[in-house]
Amino acid sequence: MFKPNFHYTDKIVNDLTQIAVAREVILNSPFIPKWEVSLRREAIIRSAHSSTAIEGNRLSLEQVSELAHGREVMATRKDKQEVLNYLRVLESIDKLTDGKKITEKDVLKAHKMITQDTLEDPSDCGVYRNRYVIVGNRLTGEIIFRPPLNEDVPKLMKALIEWLNSPEAQALDPVIEAGIAHYEFVRIHPFVDGNGRTARVLATLILYLRGFDTKQFFCLDDYYDSDRPSYYRALQSIDQKTLDITSWLEYFVTGVKLSIATVKERVIRLSSERLRKTKKGQIALTERQMRIVEKMIQNNKVSISDVAEMFKITRQAALKEMTKLSKQGVVQLIGKGRGAYYELV
Repeated sequence: MFKPNFHYTDKIVNDLTQIAVAREVILNSPFIPKWEVSLRREAIIRSAHSSTAIEGNRLSLEQVSELAHGREVMATRKDKQEVLNYLRVLESIDKLTDGKKITEKDVLKAHKMITQDTLEDPSDCGVYRNRYVIVGNRLTGEIIFRPPLNEDVPKLMKALIEWLNSPEAQALDPVIEAGIAHYEFVRIHPFVDGNGRTARVLATLILYLRGFDTKQFFCLDDYYDSDRPSYYRALQSIDQKTLDITSWLEYFVTGVKLSIATVKERVIRLSSERLRKTKKGQIALTERQMRIVEKMIQNNKVSISDVAEMFKITRQAALKEMTKLSKQGVVQLIGKGRGAYYELV
């Protein structure tokens, strides 16, 4: 069976800790249905744009959004089809598997959906490659990577799928498992085309099935697309003799951290937006007040002692901050004396 070679570094551990904290803030936020729909839709659209753009698709984010809303855009048939395919896969991520396990059939199905009506040879759609391919720079002709032989693909994919469903993989943090699967899939390069997009969908599917991103709020592909040379360097930096993917995992986990931090900031602003409205109109919360609201979203309440500790200020200064928020109609005091605390209104 496939056995990944990596070790935990301080960077990976610290990033995973920050991810866990940010995720708790998001999951404990006082959502209303329209926010969830909006965040999910936005993440899917951004993912479809970024993941296809990495592979050379020329549609802008605005054009992808137009397509997602059923409107026509001026673009080549292939560019539009690639985006529509990716949108369809992400929108049906919950239907890609029959349960919690990922099978080879599921991977082939995902690839078929991703590449439908876009490949030169339709028979390459949803099947492992039957000829050798190399990964190269189309402009310079430089060979970037030589994947395994065609005849090795089925057994390598079987080993990867077996590992994904093994107790060893399930014991890992979902982010680590997704990162490992992403790299190994790209290394195997099982298809003639569409490997990058399928690898990114596989990582997304793992995070979904493991309960990490069941609401589909996170867009990892933006991170890759924002600096494509770094994405390719991270993939290419692995020694093919040892296959130690620690450096790749550092890159991947950082991407998840940045993606989830972006969502967290958006969630905090959405959550506090309804709290800012007063008779005088909109109130702009200070950075310190935003951090207090964030902590309250995470813990459901906050005390004067908590605020004093957060900012290393006196209880009197902390009381002053909470009094301001109370007057703005953002928080309310519950109880009296030492056991008193504040809740969001």
